[in-house]
Amino acid sequence: MNKIFIFLAEGFEEIEAVTIVDVLRRAQVNVSIVSVTGTLMVKGAHQIEVKADHLFEDVKYSEGEMIILPGGMPGTKNLDQHNGLKQEILAYHKARKYLAAICAAPMVLGNLKILNGKKAVCFPGFENYLKGALIGDSPYIVDDKIITGRGVGTALLFSLEIVRILKGEELANQLKKAMLVSSDYRL
Repeated sequence: MNKIFIFLAEGFEEIEAVTIVDVLRRAQVNVSIVSVTGTLMVKGAHQIEVKADHLFEDVKYSEGEMIILPGGMPGTKNLDQHNGLKQEILAYHKARKYLAAICAAPMVLGNLKILNGKKAVCFPGFENYLKGALIGDSPYIVDDKIITGRGVGTALLFSLEIVRILKGEELANQLKKAMLVSSDYRL
């Protein structure tokens, strides 16, 4: 299986990033954390530092199958300003590889006009950045090779959907059961 890359910039949403990595690694998915900051230690929006596996410039992106963008502010804006990352996103889109973004991060895809005519979701208030998208309100939406999620509270379901896509429904359901994930919880 090819590699999955999740990108961190200063100000990323910690719960989203760590949840995605944790769930994918539980599923034995080859996921690498990539820093776009020039250093391996990246500070999140809530001052939690995470050590990336690689620096952006040290990764061979042709080996990848999916790019994942966690949200958070100013992390999403920092991802959106990284020209190298945007070029890789466009290359993945052209090659029909998977792109996934959650919370505010779908705005990066929207700004690249990748969401035009696609169903997508994002954190409430960022819809205007999803240029040309058909906005939904589900916890996550998959439209062809694009997966978008709404935010922190949907990070587990978003991650399990990525597992389902990459490794099948049986494993996704096993993880869901093992992690006591239910979409029926009431607050």
